[in-house]
Amino acid sequence: MGIWMKYGLLTEKQYLVLKYRVQGLTQEEIARILGISRSTVAAIEKSALRKIRMAEETIRLYRLLHAAGYIDIPAGTHMAEIPGMLIRKADELGVKLKGDFNLIYGQLRLLIGTRVTRLPRSVRAVIHSDGSYEFYLLT
Repeated sequence: MGIWMKYGLLTEKQYLVLKYRVQGLTQEEIARILGISRSTVAAIEKSALRKIRMAEETIRLYRLLHAAGYIDIPAGTHMAEIPGMLIRKADELGVKLKGDFNLIYGQLRLLIGTRVTRLPRSVRAVIHSDGSYEFYLLT
C-alpha cells in the first residue's frame, strides 16, 4: 500500500478495514486481502473505532459550546413532563424550537425506550440557537 493516505482522522488501512467490515467481511478475510495477520486487523479496527468515538465526543462538546443553552433533566422525571420543560427553557433563551410536544416526546422515546414512563437515567437536553435540540444520556 505504500504511504498511508489520510481519510479524515483515519489512515488508509483503518479506512479499508472498516470498509471491509461494513461489507460483512471477517477479520480473517480482511487479513488475507491486505496481506497482514488477523490480530493486526483487529488492532487496526480497534484503533479506528477509538478515533471515531473521540471525534464524535469532540463534535458533541463543540456543539455544546455553541449551544444557546441546555437543561439537565434528572432520572425519575416523568417522560410526559420533559417536552414542556424543553419548550419553556427554549422560550427563556428566546429560541423557537423546531418541534412540538409530540416530536420531542417521540425523540425521547427513541433514546430512552418505549416501555418506560420515567427517565431511568439523567438526560441533558441541548438547545441550539437555530431551534434544533439534542438529548444526551448522562452517566
